[in-house]
Amino acid sequence: MKNIHFSCLAIVYAVVFFLVGLNPVYGLPVGGDSEVLVSGGASHSQGSDTGNFNADLSYGYYLSPGWQIGFRQALDYNFIDDAPDAWQATTTPFLHYNFRITNVLVPYLGIHGGIVWNDRDITGTMGPSAGLKLFVADQTFVNIGYRYSWFFHSFEAARDNRTHGNHVVNIGLGYVWGGSGDRGIK
Repeated sequence: MKNIHFSCLAIVYAVVFFLVGLNPVYGLPVGGDSEVLVSGGASHSQGSDTGNFNADLSYGYYLSPGWQIGFRQALDYNFIDDAPDAWQATTTPFLHYNFRITNVLVPYLGIHGGIVWNDRDITGTMGPSAGLKLFVADQTFVNIGYRYSWFFHSFEAARDNRTHGNHVVNIGLGYVWGGSGDRGIK
C-alpha cells in the first residue's frame, strides 16, 4: 500500500515539474481581472460506510495583481449507509492575497465568511483558506485549494467552535479574463 501512495505522489511531482519546465505562460492576474473557478472533491471515511462529495463554483475580482475579492457557492453531499443522506450549501464571500512567485505558480492565502444552509437549518461559517494556482495555459489554471470552516449561531459562539469545523480540499479548473496591464514579459 505504501508503494502505491509513493508512486502516486511521485507522478504528481513529475507532472508539476514537467508543467513548470514548459514554455512560460503569461496569464497571471492583473488589476481589474475577473476569475471563475469550478472545483470539486470527495472523501470516504476509512472503515465506515459514509462518504462525501463537494463541488464549488466561485467568481473573483482582482483589485490589484495580489488582492482578490469574490463569492463562493458550494454544495456538500454526505452519503450515509443505513441513514438518510444529508446535504448542505455554503454561500461565502472571500478575500484572498495572491503571491506572484513565478509566471506559473501563484499561491494564495485568504479568509471567508458567510452562511451554511440546508432544508432544516441555517448557521454562520468562517475560516482561513489557502491554495496554489498552477497556470497551464494563458489565463487557464489548475487550482489546489484548502479551507477550514467552523460554524456558529452567534459571533460569541464562534470562539468555542474553532476546533469543530470542516476541512475541505478541492481540485479545480479556473479561468482569468479582462483587466488591463502587463501579464508578464514575453
